[in-house]
Amino acid sequence: MEYINYILIGLFVYFIMTRLLPAKGVRQITTTELKSELNDKTKQFVDVRTPGEFKGNHIKGFKNLPLHFLAKTAEKELSREREVVVLCQSGMRSLKASKMLKKLGYQVTNVKGGMGTWRN
Repeated sequence: MEYINYILIGLFVYFIMTRLLPAKGVRQITTTELKSELNDKTKQFVDVRTPGEFKGNHIKGFKNLPLHFLAKTAEKELSREREVVVLCQSGMRSLKASKMLKKLGYQVTNVKGGMGTWRN
């Protein structure tokens, strides 16, 4: 019985780690670092928050592609030839989006802390 408890704890830890750790091959930047990249026309800037969140406050130059539609819209909205910089409110949805885009073959950068740490 004790053996089963160790297995369950191990699975729980694995689940948490895979959700919180950055995806392999995904660059991580802060919102401060993002400011110096905003004028780079070779990059695509994507905000994965809901349309309501985006309408309430967003960074100029970002395109709103909500996370729940991203898998369906990425092909026609994004180029695999250009780096994709992904942002959300806190960094959790953008991390999930970054992992998804990486698996689809995109070069991805995740903005840690998201809009919650953005200062104009």
